[in-house]
Amino acid sequence: MTRVLMILTSNDTLGQTGDKTGFYWEEMAKPYWTFRDAGLEVDLASVAGGQPPADPGSDDGNGQRSEAVQRFMDDAEAMQALNTTAKIDEVDPAQYDAVFLPGGHGTMWDLRQTDAVGQAITKIYDRGGVVGAVCHGPAGLLGATLKDGTPLVKGKRVNAFTNAEEKAVGLEDVVPFMLEDALKEQGAKFESSVEEFCGHTVRDGRLVTGQNPASSEMTAHLMCEALEEAGLKAA
Repeated sequence: MTRVLMILTSNDTLGQTGDKTGFYWEEMAKPYWTFRDAGLEVDLASVAGGQPPADPGSDDGNGQRSEAVQRFMDDAEAMQALNTTAKIDEVDPAQYDAVFLPGGHGTMWDLRQTDAVGQAITKIYDRGGVVGAVCHGPAGLLGATLKDGTPLVKGKRVNAFTNAEEKAVGLEDVVPFMLEDALKEQGAKFESSVEEFCGHTVRDGRLVTGQNPASSEMTAHLMCEALEEAGLKAA
């Protein structure tokens, strides 16, 4: 069975503000069910292992949640997997055909900064696997390189939460770096939608990146497409 490794942030603090953050529910749940419903096996990991923090601003509460998020919360198996994620440096990337990085502002403080995240992405991509990330999840791509040391994103069409969107939510002076700028500094060909906060996903071969929460489902669908083309998933 085709296996997907999903890596979540373990950071629950929004810089020095005292506010809470973490992973973004929709960016985790929609891809999770897209993969599962396509017949893929999904394993959850996080930087520190155990139960990763969820951004409180990403959950509108019972009755207001998106269908995918409510489905996840109502699924005992899925919630057990979320509450007991593997620690990323204890995961064997050779067991996976794809890796996906959900966003949430928490990722800005620990995905790029954790060597095991970049190493897992590198190993999966090097062996012909598919790499995907959405919103702030592409922060983890900044630690991934090709065999010759070239940044994974160099020369590739890439998307992520934009500078304009970061400024629109008032966090440009809170995050440790601007994600769009950091990707461009590594040579990425950054693409984004004309309008802020509307869904936009970019696929460059076996690398798929989405701009914001509205891009989550499409990012997962295009990853499935890339897996099929790579012969790693039955059509």
